[in-house]
Amino acid sequence: MSVEVKIPAPLRGMTGNRTKVEIEGNTVQDLIEDLEKQFPGTKERLCDESGKIRRFINIYVNEKDIRFLENEDTKLKDGDEVSIIPAIAGG
Repeated sequence: MSVEVKIPAPLRGMTGNRTKVEIEGNTVQDLIEDLEKQFPGTKERLCDESGKIRRFINIYVNEKDIRFLENEDTKLKDGDEVSIIPAIAGG
């Protein structure tokens, strides 16, 4: 199952400066694992040591925040659009 993932600027160096990539996976967790296979080091940037998505990383499936769905277990279907958005702090 293929989904399109929008890559934020801080991770584009890991994806050859691509803004979008096609990833395989049935869940968001599968997607993260496939991202790691294709682009080593991305999982470390997205997940903490326990494998949970970092607090400052927001992931949306078809514009819906996965925190209000099933988090990493959110199901994906062919053609879904996933956006990875790091939180930005300022002052």
